Amino acid sequence: MRIGMSEKPKLLLFISEDYYYWSHRRPLARAALDAGYEVALVTRIGGMQSRIEADGVRVISLSISRGGTNPLRDLRMLVQLIGIYRRERPALVHHVAVKPVIYGSLAARITGVPNVVNALGGLGFAFISRSWHGRALGTLVRLLLRGALARGILILQNPDDVSLLCRERLIDRDRVRLVRGAGVDLEYFRPAQAPPSGVPVVVLPARMLWDKGVGEFVAAARRLRAGGSSARFVLVGGRDEENPQGIDAPTLADWQREGAVEWWGHREDMPAVLAQATIACLPSYREGLPKALLEAAACALPLVATDVPGCREVVRNGENGLLVPPRDAVALAEALAALLADPGKRRTFATASRALVERDFAEKAIVSRVLAVYAEFARRKSVDSPA
Repeated sequence: MRIGMSEKPKLLLFISEDYYYWSHRRPLARAALDAGYEVALVTRIGGMQSRIEADGVRVISLSISRGGTNPLRDLRMLVQLIGIYRRERPALVHHVAVKPVIYGSLAARITGVPNVVNALGGLGFAFISRSWHGRALGTLVRLLLRGALARGILILQNPDDVSLLCRERLIDRDRVRLVRGAGVDLEYFRPAQAPPSGVPVVVLPARMLWDKGVGEFVAAARRLRAGGSSARFVLVGGRDEENPQGIDAPTLADWQREGAVEWWGHREDMPAVLAQATIACLPSYREGLPKALLEAAACALPLVATDVPGCREVVRNGENGLLVPPRDAVALAEALAALLADPGKRRTFATASRALVERDFAEKAIVSRVLAVYAEFARRKSVDSPA
């Protein structure tokens, strides 16, 4: 899809971490380059800069604390961001996740950026926490989001989030676009040539956060192993020290010593990891649309997840997996036990998983939908131009 704006309009992506850009938004940036945009990324630089710039995307460093709530630090970041927007003068900005949406939208308004796309991958801690701190933060985030979303287009990943934000009057429905996740590369994530043999392996692929249901997974593993299961239960994902739901290193080490689960840490070779798996599991409390489940489905794995927004977009109960109530380790253990005991059902679910992602979640189709959102601004400019 070629754009219809001026020659080489500048697209500025604001994503808090370069690793998240690499795992979730790189295909979008490459497609935007092919469509005729100049693309720059505003992010906190980790170890990905050289790889990102090799694609032709310019990287602009920003000192952002993704999980922090220090107002002075955030103010310094906002001032830096305003300077970047003023210097870069983008035709279009695309903010990804709550903090970039809030501060990026404010910077765009101050500097007169004409076209704004905001994207929320999920509504996370501030919307699902039951603690007083979480509820207070949720009230503040809703207030800030209402101001941030006052202009531009918002991309959401599942219909539950669309309904929630519109019901709470954070945005009008006509400025919301539903784009189901970031898609999955169907060539990179493929079914294994042969199913794994030996002891079954149940994999939970996610950052090590309590609200990913890691605690319930560990409890379910304990229950199953106490009942005589020989299956291995594996956590695959890194720690996230900036997230208030992050699981500390001593806890992970204790679980490993106990023997109920294994923790493999962050892995970049996820197709190889998933090729060893018998079942993929994500007992999260809420998601936007979990890429980890899409990748597992693309590898033709049966799935077990919680019946919450995001997860139920990927897991169709009784078709390609099983859904259980959130925060319920007993129900989770029962679902896993049922699948572990039924190879025929696992094969049926596995075939359905691959078919689902081929039909609804192919990366190229999802990226095209985001580019279509970008193109809306060009069409509006054309319509608004004098004859």
